[in-house]
Amino acid sequence: MKKSILVTRSVKKDGVDFMERLKNNRTLLGIIVFVSLFFLQVLLGKAGHLLANIIPHQQIDPYGSFAGISIHHICQMIIALIVILVLSKLLKTNFCFQLGDVKKGMKYLALFTAAFAIISLVIHVFMYVNNQLPSYSFPLDKRNIIGTLSFQLFLSGPSEEVVFRALPITVLMYAFGKSISVKGNITLEVILASVLFSFAHISWSLSPFTINIDFFQIFYAFVLGTIQGIVYQRTRSILYPILMHSISNVLMVGIGYLFVA
Repeated sequence: MKKSILVTRSVKKDGVDFMERLKNNRTLLGIIVFVSLFFLQVLLGKAGHLLANIIPHQQIDPYGSFAGISIHHICQMIIALIVILVLSKLLKTNFCFQLGDVKKGMKYLALFTAAFAIISLVIHVFMYVNNQLPSYSFPLDKRNIIGTLSFQLFLSGPSEEVVFRALPITVLMYAFGKSISVKGNITLEVILASVLFSFAHISWSLSPFTINIDFFQIFYAFVLGTIQGIVYQRTRSILYPILMHSISNVLMVGIGYLFVA
């Protein structure tokens, strides 16, 4: 009995010693957290797709243009919020679900919206001139247009900013012990979160092993992710990145519809 107690105490002591060493080695802890976030991201995506396949939605969305992806994003957002709730209690850290700096937030939102509207228009004019406008696997009828734009406005921003901004940036800052500046307002945790966001835009499968990479989409995701990450840290609020994300998606998709129609 005494031997068993001694073994248990030894295991606990080793575990505590390991955690202390891990806290002291912030680089190693950051790498472990980054890899863990990647696998969590994969699991969230799988869970979302699984639920979307289980819930019947063909009657309201026969072309599969918005219902399935809406279910997917709702699922991954709920799971991520549960993870954030647990971590906020365990780590005693703030994931910035508050208004934050409203003045800065509204300024960034206005500037971003104006700039992105111009960029979206220029991109689509370029595609129109070069006969490269997007094609759709569904008719541009009232149901599909309202459904897809509603998804972009109400779900894409909240879900993806919670999963790919609030969660990774905050947890990586905790792992590093501080915010690590790379250049100007760009921090290491924002860059790593943008890398994770870019990974999410790569299509891959293990069985059979396939990987499809759209390099423009990866670059696009990384740049926007970095901008939204900077705004998240500077405003101390996830609200403004959510609005920026949703508005940019609505503008890009909506202007595409206008040109094609």
